[in-house]
Amino acid sequence: MNETLRLDVVTPQRVMVEAEVATVEMPGTLGELGVLPGHTPLLTSLATGELRYLTATGVERMVVQGGFAEVMPDRVTVLADLAEWPKEVDVDAARRERDEIQSAMKSASAEQIDELTSRLRLAETRIAVAAA
Repeated sequence: MNETLRLDVVTPQRVMVEAEVATVEMPGTLGELGVLPGHTPLLTSLATGELRYLTATGVERMVVQGGFAEVMPDRVTVLADLAEWPKEVDVDAARRERDEIQSAMKSASAEQIDELTSRLRLAETRIAVAAA
């Protein structure tokens, strides 16, 4: 069995990752998903969260939001709606966004809660990934 996976992470704007990795962890809509070489094939939708992968030089992290991932025994292909490296995150802006959303949620209607919750998750993920 192969000891690595080919990982490709792509957004509509750019190719984020093309690498050989030992493991991949990503936020699926049904929960966190960990992938090792030889994993059973699957297709999953992505939630907002942190995508992590292990290379020969260490753990790499990024923010992802939306899209899909295809897992095969020897590769993982992630087609994300949004992906950002920690160095691309404006932490101050993310904190302001989080605070504004938390205030808005206090008086939000039922129709607004889902959108605000999604935006809050993205702001919190950006802050966490940038701090790691």
